[in-house]
Amino acid sequence: MTELKVAADPAGLGFDPTRLARIDAHFARYVDDGRLPGWLILVSRAGHIAYLGCYGDRDMEARRPIEWDTLFRIYSMTKPVTAVAAMMLYEEGAFELKDPVSRFIPAFAETRVYRSGSALKPVTEALREPIRIWHLLTHTAGLSYGFHHAHPVDALYRAAGFEWGPPDGLDLAACCEAWAGLPLMFQPGTEWNYSVASDVLGRVIEVASGLSLERFFAERIFQPLGMADTRFWVDATDRDRLAAFYSPHPETRRAVRNDAMDRINRQPPRCCLGGDGLVSTAADYHRFTQMLRRGGELDGVRLLSNRTLRYMTRNHLPGGVDLETCGRPLFSETTFTGIGFGLGFSVVLDPVANKVLASPGEFAWGGAASTAFWVDPVEDITVLLLTQLFPSTTHPLRSQLRQLVYQALVD
Repeated sequence: MTELKVAADPAGLGFDPTRLARIDAHFARYVDDGRLPGWLILVSRAGHIAYLGCYGDRDMEARRPIEWDTLFRIYSMTKPVTAVAAMMLYEEGAFELKDPVSRFIPAFAETRVYRSGSALKPVTEALREPIRIWHLLTHTAGLSYGFHHAHPVDALYRAAGFEWGPPDGLDLAACCEAWAGLPLMFQPGTEWNYSVASDVLGRVIEVASGLSLERFFAERIFQPLGMADTRFWVDATDRDRLAAFYSPHPETRRAVRNDAMDRINRQPPRCCLGGDGLVSTAADYHRFTQMLRRGGELDGVRLLSNRTLRYMTRNHLPGGVDLETCGRPLFSETTFTGIGFGLGFSVVLDPVANKVLASPGEFAWGGAASTAFWVDPVEDITVLLLTQLFPSTTHPLRSQLRQLVYQALVD
C-alpha cells in the first residue's frame, strides 16, 4: 500500500492547524451519536497531505476500527474512472465525441423516446438525433436509473429488473441491449438526468479497446498509477479490510447494518459496470485525484493530456447553464444550483449561487455510500471523504466538509 504521510507543517501549506482540528471535532459527533459507523478524511494541497484523519469503525458489530488500508465501496466514484478511461481512448483516436453510440452498440440506433403515457402504456417517438458519446459522458443521453421513482421510464427500468444493479445473469453487453430497448426520458442533448450512461460508456470502452472493462481499468489505469487495492471485488485474503455496509434506521437515524448490500463486492461480479462497483482505499483514490490535479500525469505516468483534462472539467451542459436549469430534480451526487457538468465530473460554476464555500472550476463527484472527492484547481486542493452509509443523501456530509476545509485555509 502507498504510504499516506501528513506534511510536517500544515501551516506551510496555508492551513491553520487549530482550524483543521475542527474537522475531527465535527465529524466525530456523527460517530459518537451513532449516525455514522466511521470515516476517513484526507485533505491535500499542492500534492502534500495537510490533514489525514479517521474515526470510528469499519465494522461496528465486530469492533474493528477504520484503518489507513480499509477498503471502501466507492459506488459512483467509479464514474470518473470510466470517464478517464474513455478519454484515454479518445486521445488514441478510437472515437470522436460526436460519434453515435450505435457505432459500438448497434441496438441504440433503434431506441425510442418517451413522449407521454404511463409505464404500462408509454407513447414514444423516434430519435431526432442519435445518442452520442458526449451525451454519455455528460448524462444528457436521456437514459435513467430505476431507483429514481419519479418518471414512467424509471418504472420501466424497474420492471426490466434494473434498480440498484442489473438482474442476475446479465453481463454488461446484455444490460446495454436491455437499456437500448427501453425508451429514453427525453431527446438526447436536451436535458440532464443522472443515469446508467456511465455503464453504457463502459461497454463502449470494451468494444473500442477489445478488453473487458475490468481488464482495461487494471492494465491501463490502476497498475500504471500504483492503485493496487482498487478493483471490482475483494477476495478472501482482503475481506477483513472491507468496511461493512450501513443504512440509517428509519426512526432513530442511527447507522444499522445493511446485510443485503453488504454482500456486494465479496465475489467476482457477473457484470462490471462503468457507473459503480469499484472498491478502493484512501491511498489509491488519493493517487487518482493527484493525477487529476496534475493534469493527467503522476510520477512520470501520463494517462491524459493536460489539455484534455481541462476540456473535461469545463461545463458541457447545453447553453452553458447549470443543473438547476436543465437537470431533472432527482437524486444526484451533487447539488444543482450553480453547478455545471463536464465530461465525467460536476463542475462549480458559481459558488455564491451554490451557497457553499468553493472555487469556480472545482470538479468533483461522490458515491451512494456517502463517499466523495473534489479537486480545486484554484486553491490546488484535493479532498477525499470515505465512509459506508447508504444513501448519500442521509446527512449533509459533503457540504459540511467543504465549510470545514475552506475555513481552515488562511494564507
